[in-house]
Amino acid sequence: MNASAELLKELRIDRKAGSPPPSPSRRGRWIVLAIVLLIVLAGLAWLVLGRERPIAVTTAPVVAIQQGGASSSVLDASGYVVARRMATVSAKITGKVREVMIEEGMRVEEGQVMATLDPIDANAQRSLSASQLEAARSQLAGLQAQVAQADAEAGRLQALVGQQLVSRSQYDLAIAQRDNLRAQLRTAQRNTTVASDSLAIADLGVDNNIVRAPFSGVVTAKAAQPGEIVSPLSAGGGFTRTGIGTIVDMDSLEIEVEVGESFIGRVQPKMPVEATLNAYPDWKIPAEVIAIIPTADRGKATVKVRVALKTKDPRIVPEMGVRVSFLESAPPAEAAKPQGVRVPASAIVERGQKTVAFVVKDDARVEQRAITVGTTLNNDRQVTQGLSAGEVVVTTPPAELRDGNKVTETP
Repeated sequence: MNASAELLKELRIDRKAGSPPPSPSRRGRWIVLAIVLLIVLAGLAWLVLGRERPIAVTTAPVVAIQQGGASSSVLDASGYVVARRMATVSAKITGKVREVMIEEGMRVEEGQVMATLDPIDANAQRSLSASQLEAARSQLAGLQAQVAQADAEAGRLQALVGQQLVSRSQYDLAIAQRDNLRAQLRTAQRNTTVASDSLAIADLGVDNNIVRAPFSGVVTAKAAQPGEIVSPLSAGGGFTRTGIGTIVDMDSLEIEVEVGESFIGRVQPKMPVEATLNAYPDWKIPAEVIAIIPTADRGKATVKVRVALKTKDPRIVPEMGVRVSFLESAPPAEAAKPQGVRVPASAIVERGQKTVAFVVKDDARVEQRAITVGTTLNNDRQVTQGLSAGEVVVTTPPAELRDGNKVTETP
């Protein structure tokens, strides 16, 4: 009975309590909000403290090399593609441009019309010269008729003088008139020649209003527009053009390289060269030394070397950057098959008694890769296994760099 009474007391409602206890649903909402807040705070803490910070590194591309190029290079240098035959075409006279017939990148042949000037003045001068020539020819024809008549009259008087039918003085007067007409005829002939030469000069003046290509080539710049004034000499400040356009003979392209004075002794005329354009690092172009310019640049301590390209290709254009390797001997004909790759020597390190390089992947993480190195190529090394052309490696890897680390490239 006592136990039952105690149980009944526990079930009795206390009416004296100040407020009812919180409902279970309201308490659950507070618990859910607390859990969400803890999750958000944990995420922020991971972003700030737990996220991996990338390591700043410098990188370099992996470049393919040709068979034989790794062992025969005695000197590497940088230069530019230049054109030995290039001209900024201008008119011979000062005039207003009437029509321009060229555009950048257009191929022109020798003698092709590039532009025309307004020929009003030249045409007027030619018309005047033509009229003067016609007048001289008309005067010449009249004098020729007079001389013929004077010759006939002198012949008749000579016969009559022999027969003593006319006086000698009359005959002498006819001879004098004939000689005077002959002198006028010679003057008229010379005037006709002068008028003809003047017409030829006027024709040249008309032709000077036509600008033609001096040689075959490609237009690299268009400098004038219709309506502008062009002149072979600078006149009128910025209101006068001095050229119509620039033409480059693509067959005259070659390489100019500046070699340091201390290394110029390694370069000889007719020396084989392997050229690589900066725009096409996997394309090896055969070349040859043309000449060593016999003067040095005092400020830069370099000597200029001319190199001829043995391959003509539309991809080679003036002012392109190029790297050349001077070879001891020409590479063999079968040198088209790639033989390994070349990387900067600073990209090769020793880790765990292995020769490795760190390759940067697409996700900005590095992969430690074991490699097999070959010969030394000046500041580069040949790698025969472990790397492929086109990949990117880390140069001078930091000691803390490990496989899988995230990196960022420093400028």
